[in-house]
Amino acid sequence: MPPAATAPKPSQPVPPATAEVKPVEILRPVTFAELPGWAADDPREAWPALLQSCDALVKREAWKEVCTIARGIDGKDGAAVRNYFETQFVPYRAANQDGNETGLVTGYYEPLLRGARKRGGPYQTPLYRVPEDLLTIDLAGVYPDLKNMRLRGRVVGNKVIPYHSRAELIQSGALDGKELVWVDDPIEAFFLQVQGSGRVYLADTKETIRVAYADQNGHPYRSIGRYLVDKGEMTVEQASAQSIKAWYAANPARQEELLNANPSFVFFKEEKVTDPKRGPKGALGVPLTPERSIAIDPQFVPLGAPVYLSTTQPNSTVPFQRLMVAQDTGGAIRGAVRVDVFWGFGHDAGEKAGRMKQRGNVWVLLPKQASPKQMQ
Repeated sequence: MPPAATAPKPSQPVPPATAEVKPVEILRPVTFAELPGWAADDPREAWPALLQSCDALVKREAWKEVCTIARGIDGKDGAAVRNYFETQFVPYRAANQDGNETGLVTGYYEPLLRGARKRGGPYQTPLYRVPEDLLTIDLAGVYPDLKNMRLRGRVVGNKVIPYHSRAELIQSGALDGKELVWVDDPIEAFFLQVQGSGRVYLADTKETIRVAYADQNGHPYRSIGRYLVDKGEMTVEQASAQSIKAWYAANPARQEELLNANPSFVFFKEEKVTDPKRGPKGALGVPLTPERSIAIDPQFVPLGAPVYLSTTQPNSTVPFQRLMVAQDTGGAIRGAVRVDVFWGFGHDAGEKAGRMKQRGNVWVLLPKQASPKQMQ
């Protein structure tokens, strides 16, 4: 319980009332002319992603009209697609709660791991299904302001307590019997949890499956890169997926220490790969489009909305300015100006995602007839 507030002592003058602080305008309407590089981008590249969003949004009142109109647009006609966005949407410049309009832009991808359905040989690291005792509580029904916020825990006696952390899950054997598949590399399995989904080539059955995000243990995501920086093992500039994997390989005695620095733990479900060119499903429930889908914080940016992003290429000063679509979320994605770019599948996508740690600006495109408050 927080300590009670104390009144000023009589001998102390009461400070004058401070001026009222104006609340930060998280989304501020602007014009398309204010979007840097808007005229140079080809919005047709984002068109398939927009149509995917409309599959999920068309039944919602705020999106019904713009999604219905989109069905009648020739997605190969650049002028028609550009005119659609400029006439049907209003761009809103996003700001964080401290008023800063610049935020962090990172990347993620769909990795390929090697595994087997049965444990044996090099395949000693399990990926797990959702355990039966994991309880998920959606608070939006009771507290509308907590929309998109969920609590996870487990029942002990007549109380709900926090679910096991990563270290507790691994050390206690609480997940024994919940193995989905076995893979050959624990650090790659860890990064698979960070990415949220991936593919596994199964050596014993000669098939490739998708392991998709199913749930999470409710503990906050903690960056193991930040942990290594705080421990003096590397600098902020050096912290990338590639350098973290190199440190892990060079420090076998500290491997568990490193992984357990992140208490979050992700559970998976198996899905068939029906079309290798299609990405995994994001939080919106539609397949992600490489280099055009992003993960956002749904407390500030509506899932499914087009988003214009101005940043730079991974580990570069070359501009990366293009229309994206908000179709996913992530444990580390917090704030209105915080974006994770989906780079696609495979090694090259992983190289870009692992090196992307840029600064950027965000504009959210909302239907003209809707206000930001109506979209939440």
